[in-house]
Amino acid sequence: MIDLRSSPVSPALGESDAQALEALDEASLESLLLLRADAAWRLAREIHPALPRPSIWFDLRGRSAGQAHYQRGGLRFNRTLLHENRQAFMDEIVPHEMAHWLVFHLEEGPKARPHGREWQTVMRKLYGLKPAVTHRFDVARASPAPYLYRCRCETLHRFTGRRHSQASKKGVSYRCRRCRTTLTFAYRETPG
Repeated sequence: MIDLRSSPVSPALGESDAQALEALDEASLESLLLLRADAAWRLAREIHPALPRPSIWFDLRGRSAGQAHYQRGGLRFNRTLLHENRQAFMDEIVPHEMAHWLVFHLEEGPKARPHGREWQTVMRKLYGLKPAVTHRFDVARASPAPYLYRCRCETLHRFTGRRHSQASKKGVSYRCRRCRTTLTFAYRETPG
């Protein structure tokens, strides 16, 4: 069993080869992510031998890169962000989500804060990584927000199709955080 009091000096899963990752087609890249997730799970089992193997899906959309989905029994990944951020996914996102999976299955896990002390300890001591809560990926293609709204202070606010539909068809109103006025539709940005 791994002792979480000591800390690895380098990433426990090793650093992936960025050049090799760029050469992979979609199916091969996703297969490699499955292998990487399996390696992260095997490492986590050294801490918690009864840890169930998570299912893996590539159905996450929007701004999130990954998600531990306990009710469905697995991990979800954003296919678009994976293809645009290959090395970061293998080296950071997979261990990040597997750390959530591990912490949730520990005795006090369901009570733990999502990025709390337990999760941070797993990231540092088991995976040898800095516990970063958010990514800095460009989410433009993964989460398009072509609907632009204005407020009194003339700030442009980007809305996704879902939020635009809420505002235009269902009458939901949104306010600017700065000037507190209701946002009004300005125009839709066209791709290109």
